[in-house]
Amino acid sequence: MGAVDVPPAQYVEGAFPPEERLDWSELIPMIGPASAALARYDELLATIPGPDVLLAPLTTQEAVLSSRIEGTRATMGEVLGFEAGERTISPDRQADVSEILNYRAAMAGAIVDLADLPLCQRVILRAHRVLLSGGRGTGKSPGAYRRAPNWIGPPGSSPENATYVPIGADKLPAAMDAWERYLHATTPDRLVQLAILHAEFETLHPFLDGNGRLGRMLVPLFLWQHGLIRQPVFYISAYLEERRDRYYESLLGVSRDDDWTGWCQFFLEAVKAQAEDNRNKAQAILRLFDETTRWFSSATRSRAAIDALRWLFANPFFSSSDFARATGSSKRTALRWIAMLHDKGILREIGTGVGRRARILAFPALLNIVEGREMF
Repeated sequence: MGAVDVPPAQYVEGAFPPEERLDWSELIPMIGPASAALARYDELLATIPGPDVLLAPLTTQEAVLSSRIEGTRATMGEVLGFEAGERTISPDRQADVSEILNYRAAMAGAIVDLADLPLCQRVILRAHRVLLSGGRGTGKSPGAYRRAPNWIGPPGSSPENATYVPIGADKLPAAMDAWERYLHATTPDRLVQLAILHAEFETLHPFLDGNGRLGRMLVPLFLWQHGLIRQPVFYISAYLEERRDRYYESLLGVSRDDDWTGWCQFFLEAVKAQAEDNRNKAQAILRLFDETTRWFSSATRSRAAIDALRWLFANPFFSSSDFARATGSSKRTALRWIAMLHDKGILREIGTGVGRRARILAFPALLNIVEGREMF
């Protein structure tokens, strides 16, 4: 017998929001541990001086991993090295790097927007415009909802043999309005609300490209706006990237099987695990900062040393000329400090300076913490 064609899963109208159909008896035991883990992470953020600076490499890693889920292959080292002036990677990787930098810029722009606006479609459309600016995203309607049908499936698939077919473009504006109303609704639990919002956004698939990245970007923005974290520095893509098949299958189950409870269970697992992992990494970064600060302040006897280290933690790949310029020190002082950090084993030379080209240096201990393994 030949293979039986399986019709694609399709967006189900009228199924959102699904709160009355959730099995809360399955979710309530998971909400407490996820909320507690998130609260412990947030308590640590309160002890970090300027977490947006010290945890900046984690923000870049989130951009890398969220983009990797969508098929990019560039590493965090390649992204940071490119920013520092390293240009040895292939053109394809440079295109990947551009997408990752766009992700980071879109997130930064959304944070600025939220100083004056609530999280809403206007903020999302602006972020999407930045996310798809230049390169591969230019022809995919940056900052605008799609006006044509689309579908998800292997290369060469059609709506008839796709894996999933989202809502029609003609019904998309009304569906996004309903999504926004639920975004601002009072609900039994904020984490479950966020799980539902993320799944609905992905199943609507409102853009021609960038839906996954933007949907994951909404996670820290929502948590921050509702006071669950004091800084929008929560990173969930590592868990999702490691479990990509289960992530997509759980999302697909929402439309195919109306299994919103199963999706919410998966999302709560992700929040708990990532809150714990984020906390461990943030603690390790804070310890490294304290240890390095004590030594460097004593070795340099300079009040400017701490500011220089804060810049270094935010820029663990850098050129020697950027270090001097950013720290406001003289070229002579900057080179002396770099030599001290290099001789101590804190910095490692990645690219040798030739002629007018500055040296490229890296901070291996910090990068290894962010990667979660020995990479440098």
